[in-house]
Amino acid sequence: MSEKNSYQPETLAVRAGAVRSQFGENSEALFLTSSFTFDSAAQAAERFLSNEPSNIYSRFTNPTVTMFEERLAAMEGAERCVATASGMSAILACVMALLKAGDHIVASQSIFGATINLFNNIIKKFGVETTYVSATDVSEWDAAVRPNTRLLFLETPSNPLTEVSDIAAIAAVAKRHGVLLVVDNCFCTPILQRPFDLGADIVIHSATKYIDGQGRVLGGAVLGSKKHMEPVFGFLRTAGPTLSAFNAWIFLKGLETLKIRMDAHSANSLELARWLEVQPNVARVYYPGLPSHPQHALAMKQQKSGGGIVSFEVKGGKEAAWRVIDNTRLISITANLGDTKTTITHPASTTHGRITPEARAAAGITEGLLRIAVGLEAVVDIQNDLARGLG
Repeated sequence: MSEKNSYQPETLAVRAGAVRSQFGENSEALFLTSSFTFDSAAQAAERFLSNEPSNIYSRFTNPTVTMFEERLAAMEGAERCVATASGMSAILACVMALLKAGDHIVASQSIFGATINLFNNIIKKFGVETTYVSATDVSEWDAAVRPNTRLLFLETPSNPLTEVSDIAAIAAVAKRHGVLLVVDNCFCTPILQRPFDLGADIVIHSATKYIDGQGRVLGGAVLGSKKHMEPVFGFLRTAGPTLSAFNAWIFLKGLETLKIRMDAHSANSLELARWLEVQPNVARVYYPGLPSHPQHALAMKQQKSGGGIVSFEVKGGKEAAWRVIDNTRLISITANLGDTKTTITHPASTTHGRITPEARAAAGITEGLLRIAVGLEAVVDIQNDLARGLG
C-alpha cells in the first residue's frame, strides 16, 4: 500500500501490511514454520549477513509477523515496528536495547505494577536506575532529569486510575534535555490516541489487550524510527522474546475490527461511569470521559474518546471492594483487559499487589479501588451485575 499515508486508521487496520503469496489469498496467510530454506549456500550467507532481505528463522523473521508489524506501524505513524512475545517483553526489549549500565530512567509513578517491578528488580540489577514522578505534574519530569537520563517513560491513561499525562508537554521536556520519550499506548491504541503526533519517540503496546480484543493470545510491540528500532530488533534477534506467527495472525484479524470495538468500549464505559457516579456506595469514579475527571479537558484534546477502562472507589475499603467482585455473576473476575467480555479486578491485591504499600499509596491505589475493563455486553446487564454487590 504505497498510498498508506492517505488512508484513515480503520482502512489501514484492514489493509496495511498485507502481502499475498503465490496463491493469491485474500486473507493474510499464516506461516507456521520455524525456518526458511535457501536456493544455495551463497544465498544463505547473504541473507544471514542481511545483504539480501528475506526470511531466515522465525525467531526474528516471519512473513505473518512482518505483516502485523507493518500494519501496526502504519496505524501509529511509525517508521518501524518490532513485535514481541508480550507487552512486558516489549518494554524489556526497549530498555535492554537502548540503555546501558549507569543510565537513568524517569518514569511515571502511575504505571503498571509489572513495569515497576521490571524497573526496580530486574533492570536495576544491570545498573540502570529509575526515578518516579507524578504522571500529571510536568515540572516534576523536568526536575528529575539527570545528566545520565536516557528515557522518559509513561503510560496514558494510566493503569488503573486513568490519569492522563500531557504527552506534548512531556515530549517538550524530553527534547529540551535530549532524551527519548516512551509512551505506553495500550489503553487507547492508535484508534484513540497517536503519541507520535504529540512528540513521542517510541510507542509500546501490549497487543494482548485491545489489539487482540478477545482475550486469546499474548503479544507486544515496540514502535519508532528505524534508527531506534534497529537495536530493539537486534535484541529480539539474539535474546528471542519473539511473537509467534499464530499470535501475529490473530492480531491481524483483531486490528480489522479495532475501531468498531474501541468506539463501542468507549460508549459503554461512559454510560457505566455516569451510572457509577450516582451510586450511594461509590466514593469516586475515575474515567477520562467524565467532566469530573481531573484531566478531562486534556483527555478530550489528546484522545478521541475516554477509552474502555473505568475505575472506582467503593466505601468500606477492601472488604466492600471484594464483596462487589464476589457478587458478580456476569463480569469475569480477571486482571486482563481489552476483552469483549467485561472484567473486574482489585488492583491493590492483583495487578499492583507485588509493589510496596508505599508505592501503591504514591500511585493513589487504595484498598477500596476496583478497575472495570468495560466490554461489549449491554450496559444495563453490567450495571445490574455490579449493583448486586454495591447495594
